[in-house]
Amino acid sequence: MLAACSKRTRMTDPPSPCTGVCRIATETGWCRGCLRTLEEIADWPMLRAPEKRALLARLERRRA
Repeated sequence: MLAACSKRTRMTDPPSPCTGVCRIATETGWCRGCLRTLEEIADWPMLRAPEKRALLARLERRRA
């Protein structure tokens, strides 16, 4: 049962913002492709869906 719940939650997770352009800008510390920090990239698999959505919103503000 727990595995089914976990799988269902993962299916509703937002997709990773990774674009495959993995280069960290020295001036900002952000990936040039997805605009995440190394810490944000490393944390992504462990975040829950609401935390991922919050991070995606921060990335949108960085793009602006």
